[in-house]
Amino acid sequence: MKQLFVFIRKEFFHVFRDRRTLLIMFGLPVVQIVLFGFALTSEVKNITLTVIDNSRDVNTQQLIRKIKSSSYFVVNESSIDYNDIEDAFKKGKAKCALIFPAGFGNDLQHGGTAQLQIIADGSDPNTAKTVVNYITAITTAYQQEISPAQQLPYTIIPETRMLYNEEGNGSLNFIPGVMALVLMIVCTALTSVSVVREKELGTMEILLVSPFKPLMVLVAKAIPYLILSLANFILILVLAVFVLDVGIKGSILLLFMESMLFIITCLSFGLMISNTTNSQQTALLLSMMGMMIPTMIFTGFMFPIENMPLVFRIISDIIPSRWYFLIIKSVMLKGLGFEYVWKETLVLLGMTVALLFIALKNFKTRLS
Repeated sequence: MKQLFVFIRKEFFHVFRDRRTLLIMFGLPVVQIVLFGFALTSEVKNITLTVIDNSRDVNTQQLIRKIKSSSYFVVNESSIDYNDIEDAFKKGKAKCALIFPAGFGNDLQHGGTAQLQIIADGSDPNTAKTVVNYITAITTAYQQEISPAQQLPYTIIPETRMLYNEEGNGSLNFIPGVMALVLMIVCTALTSVSVVREKELGTMEILLVSPFKPLMVLVAKAIPYLILSLANFILILVLAVFVLDVGIKGSILLLFMESMLFIITCLSFGLMISNTTNSQQTALLLSMMGMMIPTMIFTGFMFPIENMPLVFRIISDIIPSRWYFLIIKSVMLKGLGFEYVWKETLVLLGMTVALLFIALKNFKTRLS
């Protein structure tokens, strides 16, 4: 054990002397969690809306004010001609246009029916549908406000409730995924260069002639990164709670233990890469670039896995961050206990054992 502690101390010195490692360890996660937390959201806000009001009556002005008061639109009450709308879309001055025909208020008050036209930029279909739904919802709410007594013979009024996210906070959908992404990339990248760095520096000979067993070498190299990664996780959690306003509904202890298991899985994956490559550049390329895209695509926080073909769904099953993402959502956002995440935990545990076995088998005790 004394030899192990000496080796762990040496690894800590390696980390603290390398400013690039410290920057990757603590700088990159802070930037990513803040940037992704604010930038990645399923909500559509600040959409430039051009309004052409050919009626200019009380009803159109009231409806325009309601649209302005929402956080979804930046309203531009334009005096352009109807034929110039397409030009505004081409120049990027508008993402949506709302046109009130002449006599809108008169038709509404006397005829009981009035029409308006919504034109949206269909080059982004999801955004276009969301914008149209926003305007339709505001219009429907205004109609019920000005004629509350008018009832249809049969009326179905749906009552909607958002479980686990009553406020509709868009960050809740992405923070667990960003946490999985950050820990996966950072932990894997740092340990991926740990063994191969010894080869490049020429110090591997010292390790090979020492009485240390290969398993103890891997353990000694992983422990410093495990401790620093746990500190990194706590920092990310503090940022998520106090900066991005994401509450923790479940057990903090369970969240910490599951995160520790995921970090060990990532460290094991990094050690496997480090033992199968011959240069730090190759190891970093495989760990950072090679894992970033699969983690973003197959984790499930950006693209629904259920919509993917069967082949891609099978691929997603071998991505460790996917299972950690499910655990974080269940514990952190839904407040569930271990009885709901034990299957995902067993999957991560099995991956950890398999990766450590492969790393140990590929640890070369002789230099070629």
